[in-house]
Amino acid sequence: MAIFNLGSINADLVYRVPHLPGAGETLAARSFSRGLGGKGANMSVAAARAGARCLHIGAVGADGRWAVERLMEYGVDTRPVATVDDVTGNAVIAVDDAGENNIIILPGANRALTEDHIARALTEATEADSFLFQNETNALRIGAERASARGMRVAHAAAPFDAASVQQVLPLLDLLFLNEVEAAQLAEATGTEAASLPVRDIIVTLGSKGCRWHNTDSGETRSFPAFKVSPVDTTGAGDTFTGYVMAGLDRGMPMEQAIRLASKAGALMVTRMGAADVIPDLKEVQAFNPPA
Repeated sequence: MAIFNLGSINADLVYRVPHLPGAGETLAARSFSRGLGGKGANMSVAAARAGARCLHIGAVGADGRWAVERLMEYGVDTRPVATVDDVTGNAVIAVDDAGENNIIILPGANRALTEDHIARALTEATEADSFLFQNETNALRIGAERASARGMRVAHAAAPFDAASVQQVLPLLDLLFLNEVEAAQLAEATGTEAASLPVRDIIVTLGSKGCRWHNTDSGETRSFPAFKVSPVDTTGAGDTFTGYVMAGLDRGMPMEQAIRLASKAGALMVTRMGAADVIPDLKEVQAFNPPA
């Protein structure tokens, strides 16, 4: 079994600031670092570090070889990553003393994927595999259609959120990840609450309040509390959670067990500065025992 992740690859340009800047404000940063990021790359690293075989479907520019090598170091299969005639995507991230952040993204090569590229990447995929995608690349509907036609589990992490994009792929989904704000925005756009969407499994993350899992086959909703930690940086925590859920399901875990493992991984992640480069591995997560 494997996870095929259609996702972004970014250079994260991280500035540590005393507070998040307001409109028109010039603010001196305390530090700067460059790391591997992008929601797609983060989720691929998380899935690989959680013990799954993960193939990343994405693109970089000629300046992005370092990012591909970093993915390989973290256990991700990068054979489906193309090099295209564009700059590698990048994100400017401001992180304040409370661990909150704001982010500006330049998509670059992430928007240069072709239907042929995706088709080649999925050539060996089977119904035992999963297909994961976010909203930081192009060709989302094409990828979801091809994965669904192969009988794969199709999962979408609907961020950065756009209601129209979610509605376009909604009929193809088996699993949908939303945060609390995104769930409210989608309900407003569709007139349907998360628990009633035409998707078998919906996970709504609630930050420090944990998450909710809706199973529309049974009509059941389960709530999971968050683990209590002191956050340092929330960047990549949701992506880590998603990657760990997908890895748990890929390894045959029941949804409840996958969510609990992913919740621990997300809690550990917010105690660290950075994104893909500091995502914890399975051994670290299993040894981590914060209070719930």
